[in-house]
Amino acid sequence: MILFKKIRYKNLLSTGNNFTEIDLCGKKTTLIIGENGSGKSSILDALTFSLFNKPFRKINKSQLLNTITNKGLVVEIEFDISNVKYKVIRGIKPNIFEIYKNGNLLNQSADSKDYQEILEKQILKINYKSFCQVVVLGSATFLPFMQLSASQRREIIENLLDLQIFTTMNSLLKDKISENKDLLKDSENDLNLLKQKIKLSEEYLSKIKENAEKNNENKKNLIKEIDDKITSVKKEYEKSNKKIEKFKKKLEVENEYSKKYSKLQDLKNKISNNIDRVKDELNFFEKNDNCPTCKQVISEIFKQTSKEEKNNQIIEFQEGINKLQESIDEISQKLIKLADIKKEYNESLLNNNYLMNEHNSLQRNKSLLEKEVECQNNDEISDEMNEINRHKEELVKKEKIYYELIEEKNLLNTSHILLKDGGIKTKIIKKYIPIINKNINKYLSHFNFYVKFELDEEFNEIIKSRHRDEFSYSSFSEGEKMKINLSILFTWRAISKLRNSIHTNLLIMDEVFDSSLDSNSTEDFMKILNDMNENTNTIVISHKTEQLNDKFDNIIKFKKIKNFSKVVQ
Repeated sequence: MILFKKIRYKNLLSTGNNFTEIDLCGKKTTLIIGENGSGKSSILDALTFSLFNKPFRKINKSQLLNTITNKGLVVEIEFDISNVKYKVIRGIKPNIFEIYKNGNLLNQSADSKDYQEILEKQILKINYKSFCQVVVLGSATFLPFMQLSASQRREIIENLLDLQIFTTMNSLLKDKISENKDLLKDSENDLNLLKQKIKLSEEYLSKIKENAEKNNENKKNLIKEIDDKITSVKKEYEKSNKKIEKFKKKLEVENEYSKKYSKLQDLKNKISNNIDRVKDELNFFEKNDNCPTCKQVISEIFKQTSKEEKNNQIIEFQEGINKLQESIDEISQKLIKLADIKKEYNESLLNNNYLMNEHNSLQRNKSLLEKEVECQNNDEISDEMNEINRHKEELVKKEKIYYELIEEKNLLNTSHILLKDGGIKTKIIKKYIPIINKNINKYLSHFNFYVKFELDEEFNEIIKSRHRDEFSYSSFSEGEKMKINLSILFTWRAISKLRNSIHTNLLIMDEVFDSSLDSNSTEDFMKILNDMNENTNTIVISHKTEQLNDKFDNIIKFKKIKNFSKVVQ
């Protein structure tokens, strides 16, 4: 049983920034009164918003936010289920959604939709539609059971009778049937593919045997051609090797010439440096008459003698450079010739590598062909036979899987027949239809409304009267319709308690007395409320204060003060 204990809310619709708190289980019957627009019905929106994240009235969720404060909407509801205490907090600006179990916050999913599913499917075990059929009846937006479509009626009754498990099982079964269908299709394709492979392999094996001798003769001719190519390559390789040996001998002096060339160049550079040094000294005597260090006068005789000496040195150095250059030019010519020889040598080496690779490749091809000829295609035939045998073994396994899937398909189809609407659920519903009809007629008699009301297995109504022909729900007056609606509502509560599916202490009715029910029907209705189980807490929202004040255990009055709804004494 869900025992709703307390709800508190602020900044919701006309409610201000101070919490409005309503005790949901303090009294057996509670009357909420107030003028139009005073905020009486806000409790319905607070209740459905906290539990199902949607208003009870047909407005957008954003319209729940108070237009004056425009922030800080918070609704908190507390309830117990099997001695486990729950508290749900939900808000807008900022967005809040928290579920507490025995004071501890439940792990919040990254997706608020998943978190909502935990609340509805695992904790409350009731959806919005069923909640509005069993717990809340509001004149503004309530859609009576009799005005629902056949599929919607079925959904409500299945929820009441706790038959959703069969719907879930059927949904999962459909996925399993779809999966089985895909697997069966894949299995059939695998079988056909294997059979095709076996057929092609057998045809190929036949051709192998037929062409074995012919292939061997062709291979022998190829071997002979390869032998001729190998002989030709060997001769060319030997000829190329001889050329390489000659080049090697000629290139033996290359290193010696290179060293000698480098030494001569170094010597030439040293002599050139000496010439530059002597020229600098000669230039000094031509430009200076005094010693720059000791400031003494340099004699003309000394200057003349020194200049002659320096000029003679330059001549000697220049003659040495000329002789060196002749030797350098001579060696350079030899190195140029050796470079040409080296180029031919490298080309010969590359050619030798190419010939060696060609020889090895020809030799490998020859070995492969000789091996194939020696085997006379026995290996290929044996491999193909093994491949055919493997395919046949696999075919046996695949056929076993295929027939298992066929058997599974038959079982799934049988299960599907049992789980669809005409199967197990219909049998269970058929068992409860008499109980449902009995309860509806019992409550109709409490309203002194004597008709025979029945729902068939498709949830269509059959209504008969003693002095009237058979007619439908729409044939009645609004007051009579309300009696039927209330009778069905009380029946759903009785059935949910019997099944322990949507068993709750709370029953809220908004303006039930204010339109369709006359004074006698109101008296009958109050009698039903007073006769209900002690664990039922009924809250009625009404304008009929004069007729009802003395009939309720508790009265809550709402009043609008400075544009904000408040509870007043």
